[in-house]
Amino acid sequence: MKRPDLHEADVKALEDAMDQMDEILPEMKHFILPGGHIAVSHCHIARCVCRRAERLCVALQDEGQPVEPLVLQYLNRLSDYLFVLARYVGHQLQVEELPWRPRM
Repeated sequence: MKRPDLHEADVKALEDAMDQMDEILPEMKHFILPGGHIAVSHCHIARCVCRRAERLCVALQDEGQPVEPLVLQYLNRLSDYLFVLARYVGHQLQVEELPWRPRM
């Protein structure tokens, strides 16, 4: 299987894109529940899939399999990017964020 062609610049591109979206987004004051609009939900689902891939790569590494550190770093940043993207899409669509509130 061919390994992904990843570079440090790919991680930087995700970080730069997140910074640009964060400039527009309101400060996050609560944990946010996924949902509010189908496009936002899709971003959250993609984030969950990405986190699963990251956990699987960590498990492979724990079993002694060679996993490039850059792959783990990229998957981690990608899941962060997808979270920020979900917020950004919701903001652009003027969808209210759904804050998580603990039961008392």
